[in-house]
Amino acid sequence: MSIEFVSKLLEGYDYDNITIGVLGSHSALDVLDGAKRMGFQTIVILQEGRKEPYSRMSRIIDESIVLENYSDIFTVQEELREKNTIFIPNRSFAVYSGVERIENEFMIPLFGSRNLLKTEERVGLHTYYKILEQASIRYPKVFDTIAEVDRPVICKMPHAKQKVERGFFVAKDQENFKEELDKRIESGTIREEDFSQASIEEFVTGVPFNFNFFYSPMYQRVELMGIDKRFVTDLDGIARLPAYQQLKLEMEEEMKEIGNYAVTLRESMLRYVYPMADRFVDATRQFYPPGIIGPFALQTMITKDYEFVVFDVSMRMGGGTNSFMGIGSQYSAVYWGEPVSAGKRVSMEIKNAIQQNRLPYILT
Repeated sequence: MSIEFVSKLLEGYDYDNITIGVLGSHSALDVLDGAKRMGFQTIVILQEGRKEPYSRMSRIIDESIVLENYSDIFTVQEELREKNTIFIPNRSFAVYSGVERIENEFMIPLFGSRNLLKTEERVGLHTYYKILEQASIRYPKVFDTIAEVDRPVICKMPHAKQKVERGFFVAKDQENFKEELDKRIESGTIREEDFSQASIEEFVTGVPFNFNFFYSPMYQRVELMGIDKRFVTDLDGIARLPAYQQLKLEMEEEMKEIGNYAVTLRESMLRYVYPMADRFVDATRQFYPPGIIGPFALQTMITKDYEFVVFDVSMRMGGGTNSFMGIGSQYSAVYWGEPVSAGKRVSMEIKNAIQQNRLPYILT
């Protein structure tokens, strides 16, 4: 998105009375808390029936707009503009609103990379695979068809019932893949018609680390905001059972992310983390200028040979940043002398840009 486009979106805005807006889901509390800590007004978009817990958060929420559906956000753009709103995208915003509509119809300035949201999907013309390849970052081998499968794989495709989730299953070979696919179609976890949107990737063993970064246009640097891991239901529950009970019960795991917890990485390994993020940012600029702005995450498996394999990417606030909400992480403290949460870091960048009269340069 060009500076001219963003400047047009900002026409009529009062920079002294900016409001930070977010969809009430995913990482909204972190965004709202950070905005209030930096002195901004806040507004949250809610869906009827999903007002909790936001109705209890009066310290961090100045105003709520309740809609029948999240996707109805396009109907309140005039109201958002009147409040000088800068919107912070999260996963729920992208899923429920649709990335094409966000790119073409959402005429509210975004802090984040509007044209990169579509690359979070693993199929179609725009995927993050080509960005990782350009950045010389290893990712799992991708199989176009079941017939190509020659090793253990993980299949990722839309969940049949929960739009924001994905349906995952692991298979050891082609025969097992077909068995697992049929079993999950029969149970209603996934739909056969959605298989065209499936991604089949090699199953990489190792330890998962989610690296939460922030690219600052103001400082022209990548900052490591924190590292987290996921709680996954109902896989974590199954994994706690002895192996003989797992085999006896034959339970079907779904692997839905239900929470995150903060972790640390062996300090000597950080020498691989920062260059990986730098290359990633450079690659996004080449394919989708101006490239990544603000928060992004690389979900990584570290193998026994200390190889970093990225198996998922977030081009906006990641859910793992909730692990550091309000308190920040030890990694963020190295830049500011105190821990800073991702939500606060977003508002710090916006405030800094306002003070330097450079707001159009950090928005899309």
